[in-house]
Amino acid sequence: MSMPPDVRRRAEVMIAAERAHFAQRHPVSQRMAAEAGRHFPGGVPLHWMLDWETPFPLFVREARGSTVIDVDGHTYADFCLGDTGAMFGHSPAPVAKAIAEQAVRGLTAMLPSDLTAKVGALLAGHFGLPFWQVTATASDANRAVVRWARAITGRRKILVFDGCYHGQVEDAFVKLDGATTRMKPSLLGQVQDIAATSIAAPFNDLGAVEKLLAAGDIALILTEPALTNTAMVLPKPGFIEALLAAARRYGTLVCLDETHTISTGPGGFTRAHDLEPDFFVLGKPVAGGLPTAVFGFTAKVEAEMARALETKTPGYSGIGTTLSGNMLALAAMRACLEEVMTPDAYRHMTRLAEKLAEGLRTEVARHKLPWSVTQIGARAELVFSDRPLESGAEAAAAIDHAVERAIHLFLLNRTVLVTPFHNMTLVAPTTTDVDVARLVAVFGDALSILCGEKEF
Repeated sequence: MSMPPDVRRRAEVMIAAERAHFAQRHPVSQRMAAEAGRHFPGGVPLHWMLDWETPFPLFVREARGSTVIDVDGHTYADFCLGDTGAMFGHSPAPVAKAIAEQAVRGLTAMLPSDLTAKVGALLAGHFGLPFWQVTATASDANRAVVRWARAITGRRKILVFDGCYHGQVEDAFVKLDGATTRMKPSLLGQVQDIAATSIAAPFNDLGAVEKLLAAGDIALILTEPALTNTAMVLPKPGFIEALLAAARRYGTLVCLDETHTISTGPGGFTRAHDLEPDFFVLGKPVAGGLPTAVFGFTAKVEAEMARALETKTPGYSGIGTTLSGNMLALAAMRACLEEVMTPDAYRHMTRLAEKLAEGLRTEVARHKLPWSVTQIGARAELVFSDRPLESGAEAAAAIDHAVERAIHLFLLNRTVLVTPFHNMTLVAPTTTDVDVARLVAVFGDALSILCGEKEF
């Protein structure tokens, strides 16, 4: 999986040139970064917004559909789509209408709205699980699932896969060091060693998982159906099905976090493959980009939840926040589930993602690079490996930050946005064939420079 040395060398030259080019093209963003920096570190309201590797942040004036317009007036074809938060396009019309109508009827009241029953039925119809709860973020949903699993099973340990990411859930910040689980050293401010109660396993290795489950002390397996927050790793055929079966044999619950794999289809990877997890989590796009997430669960789990609540010590459970399930969130979610996340929308998204993936593969092959392209529904990703990855360890080895950064900056300066970490692209219902052709063409130009076939 090693990167050709000349490609990496040219990548470093490209980064310097593209950063200078960016600075020259964005004087208004530069001024706004300086002004915002007086009160926001780095000039951004959250530090993740600095991950684009530009010399200063790109400030947005407007985002609509699959188009972003910056404060300097440049118009971009957006394949980042808020890292899935805007997977169905920026401000889908039905969601925007629902938000506007609900805004004058109340935002939050700590009481259920008149849409609650409707949204519950939509969630059950889309994803197959009968019971649901609403949170503000997928991180909150995953935290709740971890707590419920421990309360239900009476077990302390959580199993995650090496290379995973589940938001800010502390229990997931572990990695494999050889065969040993260790807390990720990047985690800030952590007092207790998470590796005492969380176990990391290699993805796609059912034998390794079964050995860990046999100890009988694992409450929950928390996983994405495919690893998407590292270089993308798809499950081997039958792996998730076998994982669910093994967990049931050992009395362990399973949560499928579909925050990114919702790209698979209207019911996510879970419904597309007729899976029956104990828990299901979906954040980011479920309300069209409004901060909202959900977690679903089976009737058996709901009964165990009720038992736990009846027998627990009186007082706060540690699950839920005041704004969770507010009226505005329910209105946006109703519109998104019913009018935006449709089979027709997904057919369009998947068709164009296939076209995009094939176009990227053609450019990789034309430049004789040892890379591949992985796709899952509306999501396609360039991977610096000549074959599909099988584990988090392989994904980590395949990442080359310099080459990624060079490609991302080159695309950005030519008004095409892709996700600033990894090489992930998303196709929205509003993405066009012209958008896809534009990305493929600019990507091909970037490879020509990286391979020494063209000069800047």
